[in-house]
Amino acid sequence: MARPNFVFIVADDLGHADLGCYGGRPASFGAVSPNIDALAAGGVRFTQGYANSPVCSPTRFALMTARWQYRLRGAAEEPIASRHRGNPHLGLPPSHPTLPSLLRASGYRTALAGKWHLGFPPHFGPLQSGYEESFGPMSGGVDYFTHCSSGNTHDLWEGEEERARDGYLTDLISERAAQVVRRHARGPDPFFVSVHYTAPHWPWETRDDRALALSPEVSRNIFHLSGGNIETYRRMIHHMDEGIGQIVQALRETGALENTLVVFTSDNGGERFSDNWPLVGGKMDLTEGGIRVPWVAHWPAVIAPGRVTGQHCLTMDWSATMLAAGGATPDPAYPLDGVDLMPVLRGEEGCFARPMFWRMNHRGQRAFRDGRWKYLRVDGHEYLFDIDSDERERANRAPFEPERLAMMRAAYEAWEATMPPIPADATVSLGYGAKDMPQR
Repeated sequence: MARPNFVFIVADDLGHADLGCYGGRPASFGAVSPNIDALAAGGVRFTQGYANSPVCSPTRFALMTARWQYRLRGAAEEPIASRHRGNPHLGLPPSHPTLPSLLRASGYRTALAGKWHLGFPPHFGPLQSGYEESFGPMSGGVDYFTHCSSGNTHDLWEGEEERARDGYLTDLISERAAQVVRRHARGPDPFFVSVHYTAPHWPWETRDDRALALSPEVSRNIFHLSGGNIETYRRMIHHMDEGIGQIVQALRETGALENTLVVFTSDNGGERFSDNWPLVGGKMDLTEGGIRVPWVAHWPAVIAPGRVTGQHCLTMDWSATMLAAGGATPDPAYPLDGVDLMPVLRGEEGCFARPMFWRMNHRGQRAFRDGRWKYLRVDGHEYLFDIDSDERERANRAPFEPERLAMMRAAYEAWEATMPPIPADATVSLGYGAKDMPQR
């Protein structure tokens, strides 16, 4: 079989239960995510899949490198913010091997349609880290119509050139991704296309909300603290889902769908209007709602349809999987931390052990998931949860199982000792707090 193509789709701040295939409720207009649901029905859905971080840019460092994000200084920012424009240290170093650069070196065509959020030009950018072409914003969040980030700074780029384009950003990303797929599917080489949506990240705007983008409510504060609702949020997801349908249709019409691994996920857990049921917490939290995210994989040539797996996995595991499936050779100077999931996709074996670790500067959080057990520390308090029987992390077993707690704490600390410490100047950017809305 020829080497596969890859389409790696990442939503922004999507909740664990926002999609129909993860139990999400329909909206007033009907099914929220029919195209993503169809990918899940035709492939495999992971019920225990996680993001490398509960906040945007750190997860993207892991996705790009297939390594623990903590190894790079830029990933210590929670997250990289607009005020870091021009900073020569806070970004993905162009010298570091990446998923697109390694695939490109092995003969793949590479493209990014969507959000970068790994440092600002001129020091950092998609074309410096393995992509042949790119289109999208450099920062963490932009308005869907003006394409301006915080401070009303225009932030839409075609490669290394700023470009003004008219249109709803979700649609522009979808259209570009479908165009790239059609173009490369006609060529002789396999392709890797990253589709990194800003949806359903704030501001809360659907295709019909162009006037809102020009109002002081949004233009003065892109966090859009005074607006939004569940219906708008679901419509934003639906717009993204429609675009994914266009990308899949491009694969189908060009005959590339059969041997293309399409992966869909989110960079972290949901935010204000998301549905994380039955999980607790969300973005910025190491409780399950901040890190457990949808993972759907579709590859007709390899994955039997209708499968569901409880295999534990992290964002960087999918990057390692694509490198393995594409026959790319990792740089020995930068050994991968991600794990190859190809045996799971082929259905060759049951679930294997996959210890997973997280840490956050925010609230001094740390977490370690090993099998059914999870060690968690928040604000200096330690917890022990049996996730298989208590997904909501409400029944703290720490007082009753001190030996297990000590063992898991020691395992976490042994792992953390292999990582660089959190820099003293690393920052946490929340954007809003209890004065703006009641906290979880």
